[in-house]
Amino acid sequence: MTFSEKIKMPIFWTSVLRIATVFFIAVIIISLLFQSFRSIISFDMQAVAEQNFTNGKWIKFFSTKAIISLVYSIWVTARNMK
Repeated sequence: MTFSEKIKMPIFWTSVLRIATVFFIAVIIISLLFQSFRSIISFDMQAVAEQNFTNGKWIKFFSTKAIISLVYSIWVTARNMK
């Protein structure tokens, strides 16, 4: 089955959404741990928010992870559908 045939199937997009959601949450958690580990360990949520989300940083933070999650989930779903 070709990629264009797969994307026409509703089950393809259901699977993409499930994989993207889980991967998006995992990427956010891992990213926050790498960028703000010291602040998270000391429960300084104000510092975490300042480092990652204030002054429009949240747009870049979430948009890159959403795009990566979507591309990854489409690739995985297309690869595993028969």
